[in-house]
Amino acid sequence: MLKHNSYFDGKVQSLGFERNGRKQTAGVIIPGEYHFSTDAPERMTVVSGELSARFTPTGAWVTYPAGSSFEVAGKSAFDVKAGAPTAYLCEFL
Repeated sequence: MLKHNSYFDGKVQSLGFERNGRKQTAGVIIPGEYHFSTDAPERMTVVSGELSARFTPTGAWVTYPAGSSFEVAGKSAFDVKAGAPTAYLCEFL
């Protein structure tokens, strides 16, 4: 079963699914800056494009090109920004 998610007036969209018993989402972020909160730990993998992330409101931005990933703790928040449309895979750990 697929679940469609739309955030930030449709600027971030994803499809949720389960694979091997693990929840995941695959989505696209259009250019902009966005703030997300997490319930569970997650791993974000950039599939195409490039995504910058920071894990504290005043932290440094780190850029992740296609093929790279980063992990986010559960019960936390992070910011991302994209300069071009960027595809990602989010795995809930």
